Amino acid sequence: METITGIEVYPLISLIIFVVFFIGLFIWIIKSDKAQMDEISRLPLDTKNEES
Repeated sequence: METITGIEVYPLISLIIFVVFFIGLFIWIIKSDKAQMDEISRLPLDTKNEES
């Protein structure tokens, strides 16, 4: 890996993408409406839209 030119930039780019994604997710959660979050949290348990 040390012989590949420019390889050291990929871990840095991955870390930046990871951090930006989770900061954005955190900001979205903080700014979102509590009623919307309650509705989203119930989606996996909602059985009235299931097709049998």
